[in-house]
Amino acid sequence: MPDQPLQPFAPPVALLQYLPGGFSSGIAVTWILYAVFAFWAIYTLVAIYHWLAYSHASWVAFPAMATHILVSLALMSYALNGQAFFLSNYLP
Repeated sequence: MPDQPLQPFAPPVALLQYLPGGFSSGIAVTWILYAVFAFWAIYTLVAIYHWLAYSHASWVAFPAMATHILVSLALMSYALNGQAFFLSNYLP
């Protein structure tokens, strides 16, 4: 409702009681991000292979791949631990 202030989202309490001790939602999010990044890495390697195998020496390929990998690694690092290497100067 527009006249009510927004309430922060809280995970269901009943779900959290089934988690083993020492396991928090933050750990779950971290491992989900690791899985997403593993999928990204495999997808990127396959895309790079196909680009190199079928592009017939495109001069754009190597700078584009290097830029993609560097920016993606910085975003992954920032998502997992708040450090973005060379982007740290530009982030709040």
